[in-house]
Amino acid sequence: MLTSRDETDLILPLYTGLSESPPLATFLERLRRRAQADYVTLFLRRGEHATQLYAGRDLRALARQTGTRELLALDKVHYDALRPGRVYAASEFSAHDPAYHAEQRAQMEQMGIADQRIVRLIAEPGLDAWLALARAVPCTASDSALLSSLSPYVTEAVRLLVRAESHEIERRLEAAALARTGTAWLLLDEEARVIAADPALPPLFPGLCPGHRLRDLATGADRALAAAAAAFAADPGAAPRALLLRDNPRIEALLAPPGPLPVVILQPPALLALVRLPLPTSPARAGYLAQLHALPRREAELAIALSDGLSIAEAADAMGLTLETARNYSKRLYAKLGVRGQAELVALVHSGSATLA
Repeated sequence: MLTSRDETDLILPLYTGLSESPPLATFLERLRRRAQADYVTLFLRRGEHATQLYAGRDLRALARQTGTRELLALDKVHYDALRPGRVYAASEFSAHDPAYHAEQRAQMEQMGIADQRIVRLIAEPGLDAWLALARAVPCTASDSALLSSLSPYVTEAVRLLVRAESHEIERRLEAAALARTGTAWLLLDEEARVIAADPALPPLFPGLCPGHRLRDLATGADRALAAAAAAFAADPGAAPRALLLRDNPRIEALLAPPGPLPVVILQPPALLALVRLPLPTSPARAGYLAQLHALPRREAELAIALSDGLSIAEAADAMGLTLETARNYSKRLYAKLGVRGQAELVALVHSGSATLA
């Protein structure tokens, strides 16, 4: 049974510890102290990838130093057979196999461990989790009771941890994809106040802050933004509209209803602004274009220069070419890429992946 003190000392850090690095470090250390254990571990496995969070002595390092197998590796076949929610003693794994029992005891003694208790938390396709503690003296019934009582809480914490990790990976990949295309976002409420913003925007919009309206916009942009937010709040199916937000630097945005979002407790969003940012040029783009279309490097560089809006004469000057050489390159480019002129060349380059560099 968990006491009221356990709820504060164990359950609270179990959930606040989801954002720790490493995760759940405080919870595992407090559980180790509460059980007077030498070692506590939370063992997670997704597919073939395994992660071990622990507190106390590093038994994995000790196994490597002594040349013995890790306890989890030794008992892996038994861990995989455990029924979720039931607490097991390590001795149960070897009760009917004297040879294995002797090997298990010898290894535990070499590591200074007398006893273990293990509970399987999750057994699902793609996700397994176990919680275990080890002591230098025999475990007691209270150790088993503690793991049994904690099991449902730790199970839910593991699920939250895995979901949070997946969401964070998705968020970072989406942010990277938007940054590569020079796109940022703003989420506004029905009164055009900022709810959330892409991290790339504050340098371009001084004073940008949740709960406040954008400042220093182009003439009439604040009224147009407020009108769009009110319109989308009244009609979530309204058509998107374009707006010039800033004159210098020139920043344009596509305003649209935000679409279906998770339940929002504080400020219901009314408007999503997709903001086009100036993309810095990257010398890597020419190399990628050359790879994609089997072009010589200089021809690829000319294609990038033309796609950036330079005339053939300007591109020749920037690349240190004569105008005649640049024209010859462009003719070969058009033939190799199957385009009929600079306009089609620009469309081809900007629709490909080379511009994501």
